[in-house]
Amino acid sequence: MAASVHAYTSITSNYLPKARVLAHSIKQTCPGVQFHLVLSDNLPVGFDLASEPFDDIIYAEDLVSSDFPQWAFGHAVVELCTAVKGVALEHIFTTFDAEQVFYFDPDMVVFGRLEDLQENLATASVVLTPHQTDPETSDMGILDNEVSSLRHGVFNLGFVGVRNVAEGRRFSRWWAERLLKYCHDDLPRGLFTDQKWVNLAPCFFDDVTVIRSPAFNVATWNLATRKATGSLEEGILINGEPLGFYHFSGFDSGDQITMLERYGAESPVLFRLREWYIAECERHGQSELGTLSSKYTHFSNGDYIDKGYRVLYRQRIDLQRAFPNPFQAGGTGCYKAWYDAHPVEHPPLGAVQVAAGVPVASVLADLARYFHSLVVAGGGATRAKRLLLKGFVRFLWLTARACGYRANV
Repeated sequence: MAASVHAYTSITSNYLPKARVLAHSIKQTCPGVQFHLVLSDNLPVGFDLASEPFDDIIYAEDLVSSDFPQWAFGHAVVELCTAVKGVALEHIFTTFDAEQVFYFDPDMVVFGRLEDLQENLATASVVLTPHQTDPETSDMGILDNEVSSLRHGVFNLGFVGVRNVAEGRRFSRWWAERLLKYCHDDLPRGLFTDQKWVNLAPCFFDDVTVIRSPAFNVATWNLATRKATGSLEEGILINGEPLGFYHFSGFDSGDQITMLERYGAESPVLFRLREWYIAECERHGQSELGTLSSKYTHFSNGDYIDKGYRVLYRQRIDLQRAFPNPFQAGGTGCYKAWYDAHPVEHPPLGAVQVAAGVPVASVLADLARYFHSLVVAGGGATRAKRLLLKGFVRFLWLTARACGYRANV
């Protein structure tokens, strides 16, 4: 593979173990690929780049330098890590003169066939992978997967490849601009971070290639039409093709195992793959780092930033001007104090969403994410309390799915 091929992922520090597994997998497959870690966080104590599989660190603050605190505050953690993907892509093109750039979500593992992706991109401006490449054959599959793709985006933006040609750069600039302003999980407005924007890519840009091979971006949302055979030792095949890369989406929430049990019963090797992935993440520091709290999830006084604070702030230019650093908390002159003193300005999020016509399932999913953030934050909670919260999060996710919630991320 040519030296001008680059790859990157975007994380907060609690995802370092997963990013390490991904980076190692790429380096083992194609050592010549330069791998960049985009970080929206502080590095953990003891981090040594020289001993890591990453070639460099790109900080979100350096990508979005203008009014960064105001901009970052308007994004929850997942939104933030996603929102910088486009400007990071532009940065890699301009700084490293990269010919081809591939983005991979941190919860992916590459098992091979990067050369195939490079060959696809050699004649395209953009390469994408859809959530599904074959029609579902059951009502459950339609609801779980096809309806979810209609709701959350046809293409899974856990992967995208872009070539440094005129049309590829035109896509890159457009994507970066949209994500800087509109990368929000806001389904009532038709937004789901970066995914739904790229529904428009084949309409706006030439030479967009859709990879329909079943061996790429394999995940629980397409297992109903993809059967895995082989072994970890001899190699895994997907519908008879060598596996390219696997996506462990929904791992932390418990959604991954729920859907794997539902759709992967005929592919027992995928359960062994899951066990292998758990062990690999652990080997790379999951127990130590997986519960780290991001620097952008809390106010300066340590209080967790609920979604309501973020949504109102990003909607109100007057508040942005009055409180240029909304993370700062203390006294009566900060944004947090103003927000807490003006409850009439911010009706409960759940009520707003239900009134907007979003199913109760989506509200339950929001609650699950909120309580999961408490688990991650820790905050001195006892082991018993953390276990109780984890159980409650799993209950909320299962209830949300029973009510019809489907999430492709």
